[in-house]
Amino acid sequence: MKLPSFLSRQRRAAETKASGFFALTAEGRAHWSSRSYASLSREGFMKNPVAHRAVRMIAEAAASVPWLAYQGEAERPDDPLLSLLSRPNARQAGADFFETLYGHLLLSGNAFVEGVRVGDDLRELHLLRPDRVRIVEGRDGWAEAYEYRVGGHVRRHPADEGQAILHLRLFHPLDDQLGFAPLEAASMALDLSNAAAIWNKALLDNSARPSGALVYQPKEGGNLTPDQYGRLKSELEEGYSGPARAGRPMLLEGGLDWKAMGLSPREMDFVEAKNGAARDIALAFGVPPMLIGIPGDATYANYQEANRAFWRLTVLPLVQRTAAAFAGWFSEGTDDGLRLVPDLDQVSGLADERSELWARVGAAGFLTDEEKRRAVGY
Repeated sequence: MKLPSFLSRQRRAAETKASGFFALTAEGRAHWSSRSYASLSREGFMKNPVAHRAVRMIAEAAASVPWLAYQGEAERPDDPLLSLLSRPNARQAGADFFETLYGHLLLSGNAFVEGVRVGDDLRELHLLRPDRVRIVEGRDGWAEAYEYRVGGHVRRHPADEGQAILHLRLFHPLDDQLGFAPLEAASMALDLSNAAAIWNKALLDNSARPSGALVYQPKEGGNLTPDQYGRLKSELEEGYSGPARAGRPMLLEGGLDWKAMGLSPREMDFVEAKNGAARDIALAFGVPPMLIGIPGDATYANYQEANRAFWRLTVLPLVQRTAAAFAGWFSEGTDDGLRLVPDLDQVSGLADERSELWARVGAAGFLTDEEKRRAVGY
């Protein structure tokens, strides 16, 4: 809020003459961070421990799930596409490739895969950073081309050029081309969590106490001289600020009195607000707060149930939609009916669930061996 000129002059005069310290307050307005890919990456993944851990948990868990290839009902263990997915390019192994892909999806809502072909054979897969890709729309509203910009160099890939670009996107209700990032839904909670950490750090830097005011109250009236004001200010900065000087008693000369002005953490309900923001961030990603160590969450009976819900409700749907997208991309223009499905027998987080399924099917005497094999996914 811009102050009138006469108020500005009075405020400057008060700061220099300092007959006392006072504050002009106005209605505050919250400031929210940008919701671009770069901002969400910096403020979320690179600064916020809850968002960082949630993204790492989902990306690493999803990347650890192996895939099986099927043509119709027949399994194809030696399909060359499985070899390609295990080593997409010379710089990345399969786990690294998919961890980055899922990270792009979680932070941007989009992931772009470029296929490199030699003749008719698909030889390499490369990930394109989402913030460097621009989708060019045609007159009909559909994607006409993908432009990838690095510095001053731009590469253009026509959208109808088969197997050039695979675009994976999460649902966005207001955008026909781009996906919606889970972290964007928790952007307010993210700002609140980061602001709480900054406030706590500032509290330590300022002698672990809330701000206040030194009020000059001489018996016979008068003001501090500019020299007295400067000396007092430098003594406060040098002798009483910083965590190493926390708790040091303050020596006040005659006529000076300390008046606390800030709210304490208890009054601001600091801890609960910080934990509430952390729970909102975890909720946006679909990670049970119990798995991240956020206190106050008792949604699940135990850690094992929370871990099972994490795999069933968050990781596997992401893996299955990715596998379906890759299968459709690989088989585009062909009739081989390729299917890629996650190998649930190799998922450690679902081991107990698979054991229960095997026990139930094994005890079903009315099923033949062939029917039992189909019931467990073979």
